[in-house]
Amino acid sequence: MKFLPDELYAQVEQSIPLICVDFVPVRQVQGRTEIGLILRESPFGQVWCHLGGRISRGETITDALQRHAHDTLDTDLVLGADPQPSHVYQWFPPADTPESAQQLAHGVDPRKHSVGLSFTVELAGAPGPRNEALDFGWFGPAELPDPLWPGCQDLLSSLLRS
Repeated sequence: MKFLPDELYAQVEQSIPLICVDFVPVRQVQGRTEIGLILRESPFGQVWCHLGGRISRGETITDALQRHAHDTLDTDLVLGADPQPSHVYQWFPPADTPESAQQLAHGVDPRKHSVGLSFTVELAGAPGPRNEALDFGWFGPAELPDPLWPGCQDLLSSLLRS
């Protein structure tokens, strides 16, 4: 994996949209769907949100999903050879949100503009939150924790409809 120096990466982040993988672990417990979310620090304070992050140059979507799952939850994902997103979701910094996006469900990220290839996934093992994940929890779709990262609830609704 190739990394840019911090100063150059900050310039890139301010200049172009980044492609990311966004994912939500899903499980069935006694016929009821539960979704997994992490608690993390954010520009909005501590919030609950989905998992994921950018895709690195030379990395497949599968490899990016597995890397983020391992780095954040210390487990792998159950994936096919070439997983395809259930939904594509856009994240905008407030100052750069186009007027046309006001009519679309989208997320807010003051740090960057990103396009998330979004997945529901099954965990291969028990989650052990680490690194950016301060905590991990399973929640029913009607019992989401508060606060959520702005736009995360729309993403979750879209993924659960897919």
